[in-house]
Amino acid sequence: MIKPKKNMMLGELLVSSEVITPDQLNTALQNQKESGKRLGQILVDMKIVTPDVIAETLSHQLGIPHLWLRPGLIDPQVVNIIPKEKAKLYQVIPMFKVYQNLALAMSDPYAMNVIEDLEKVTGCSIQPVLCRSSDIKEFIDQYYDEKMGIDTLLDSFEESSSVQVVEDSSDGDRDEIKQLAEGSPIINLVNLIMTKAIRDGASDIHIEPDLNKIRVRYRIDGIMHETMTSKKEVLPAIISRIKVMAKLDIAERRMPQEGRIHIRGEGRDVDLRVSSMPTISGEKIVMRILDRKNTIFDLSKLGFTGRTLEVFRDMLHRTHGLVLVTGPTGSGKTTTLYSAINQIITLEKNFITIEDPVEYQLEIINQIQVNERIGLTFAKVLRSILRLDPDIIMVGEIRDKETAEVAIQAALTGHLVLSTLHTNDSCGAVTRLLDMGIEPYLVASSVIGSLAQRLLRMVCPNCKMSYIPPQSLLERAGWQGSRNTVLVKGKGCEKCFDSGFRGRIGIYEMFEINEEIRQAITRNPSTDELSKLREKSGFKSLREEGLRLVRENLTTIEEVTRAIYAEDSQKTIRKIA
Repeated sequence: MIKPKKNMMLGELLVSSEVITPDQLNTALQNQKESGKRLGQILVDMKIVTPDVIAETLSHQLGIPHLWLRPGLIDPQVVNIIPKEKAKLYQVIPMFKVYQNLALAMSDPYAMNVIEDLEKVTGCSIQPVLCRSSDIKEFIDQYYDEKMGIDTLLDSFEESSSVQVVEDSSDGDRDEIKQLAEGSPIINLVNLIMTKAIRDGASDIHIEPDLNKIRVRYRIDGIMHETMTSKKEVLPAIISRIKVMAKLDIAERRMPQEGRIHIRGEGRDVDLRVSSMPTISGEKIVMRILDRKNTIFDLSKLGFTGRTLEVFRDMLHRTHGLVLVTGPTGSGKTTTLYSAINQIITLEKNFITIEDPVEYQLEIINQIQVNERIGLTFAKVLRSILRLDPDIIMVGEIRDKETAEVAIQAALTGHLVLSTLHTNDSCGAVTRLLDMGIEPYLVASSVIGSLAQRLLRMVCPNCKMSYIPPQSLLERAGWQGSRNTVLVKGKGCEKCFDSGFRGRIGIYEMFEINEEIRQAITRNPSTDELSKLREKSGFKSLREEGLRLVRENLTTIEEVTRAIYAEDSQKTIRKIA
């Protein structure tokens, strides 16, 4: 059991932190003598401070963690370890249990008798977690029910939601499928998982089995967040339901499968790309959310700076040549390519794309999906479409020498070719082609430019706070300027899932091929040599662009380091000890 560390009284802490004035404290103390209420409640009733400020100050005073309750933090199977009557009486709710340690949400950290009583009832060591009393009351009403906790969550979600998930009616068997599954709570559960992901702005849904339970995780702003758990017995029903919606074989559990679901959520049409994979604990499902309403296909709104945007647009209006977009998986390359096509789309030109898979269906464009299982590869499709009189070709990815050779051939014979490569920076696109075995003179003649990019999480505007970063962090990032500069970061809140970040913005590194660089490419240069030539052209690096956003109070140095150097400099999982 955690023992309070009463170094300072609550009122003294609030005054020393300049949250309240000494006069306000004296008034509150006088009211306390008359009413007998706790000081924190009196200050809230007087509207001097908010409940969140009281909780944060008490957390600091007593050394007890505090957070905002949400469904993903409560294990429905653990709730009943404390009887409903005691939970209501003490205004507490169990969150999760690790061995014999029980994390308990409570609003009154001074109720030591409550902790001692519940330790006897549960046989566990209680680890208090400070939460708002209103949240605790809400979750007691939701989770203490005759049904399992996840069903209670589902019902409450549906009552407050006007969202409806609708299956794609393109096939004639929709009525039969609906009749087969009608009335099953699994339908509601799957609909909840999908609609909540859309509402939270997730890009992917992971439904994965563990040793004795299943967990649902969403990828939001590039980071995974656990949102709910349930008993493992419902996994086969959930998997089967999703397979039926995606028109997959529900009897096949040993081989991977891929499908697509069209739903209507939050008043808009959304596509889900479904992939199933067998694991040692059972089948796992991943659904990529393709939501056009939340996807921006406008270059001017993706985070480009003035000159970089101007040069990139100029490349897109060339009659021929190869333009490459580089970066790791999940850095937004496909969105940039779609935005590029949207910039130049016209009925006067023939647009053809080769993708794996086709993510967004666009008008006026001929989109082709490769299928390597039947030999329909990027290279084979690319060779064939050259006979379809294309003006502009988008190749989803250059993966091998054969595809690179055909793309360069197309660029040299009067076509504008857009494609992606997995490299760390813009100059690496050229050296990657050379490493594939492409002749230097062909690279120099065909490539007109490359663009490296990353997505940076932006500081949550709801919990943004100022701070002075440590010197070691500034030195590590190569900070230029004052060492006592004031930057911003997010302290974590309910709206950003306690991460401190909400939303993402792109940073871009342009590498335009001029005559001097073409001459250098014919000599098979190193990446360092090309980087110096890029800097000579006046284009900033990814690191410099990232630090620019730090100066503009849009992101943090840690996020720049994480995104560019692939170093996880921030802990995204809180451990309550």
